[in-house]
Amino acid sequence: MAASQTLQPSPFNTDVEIISVQVTDAKENQIQETDVGFDYSQRGQWLRAAVLGANDGLVSVASLMMGVASVKEDTRAVIVAGFAGLVAGACSMAIGEYVSVCTQRDVEVAQMRREKRKGAPEGGNDEKLPNPAQAAVASALAFAVGAVLPLLAAAFIRQHKLRIAVVVSVASVGLVVFGVVGALLGGTPVAKSTARVLVGGWMAMATTFGLTKLI
Repeated sequence: MAASQTLQPSPFNTDVEIISVQVTDAKENQIQETDVGFDYSQRGQWLRAAVLGANDGLVSVASLMMGVASVKEDTRAVIVAGFAGLVAGACSMAIGEYVSVCTQRDVEVAQMRREKRKGAPEGGNDEKLPNPAQAAVASALAFAVGAVLPLLAAAFIRQHKLRIAVVVSVASVGLVVFGVVGALLGGTPVAKSTARVLVGGWMAMATTFGLTKLI
């Protein structure tokens, strides 16, 4: 009699175990959905306009200043060349981004019209359409932010060789920062993204310096 009572399972304990397993599974599923559910691609448009714009501004103006400095030691000439590069680059980025986003918007509008003619229900997709003016302003500002770093670095240094070294150092630090920020916001490996940005900037500055001095 005692043995039969010992072997008999308790319904209450079984129910508790089932409920505990269900709660654990629900928590694990919720964690997995949180990790997997975030879509980093949604950040693509403004991330490209901001981080890449700043990176382009930094590399373009720093390379331009390095090219001028390779053949001319005058501080004013280097600063004027860098400022001209800032203005021209910001305008170019804004116009290019505006045209690109306008084209993308036209394509999406045409697709919406085709779906509407086929009888597809209207889903209020107008709010999801890209804004060309916003993208243009963001690209221009981002380019200017990156371009102003080497300008400020070279503005207060009179010695020629020291000025070149400071421009390269400031540009390198800026490239590292932009690479890290872009990797964190985009959910990509930090070391790989930063190294790619830094090496690319060094190559651009070295190529501009060497070819300008050679010519």
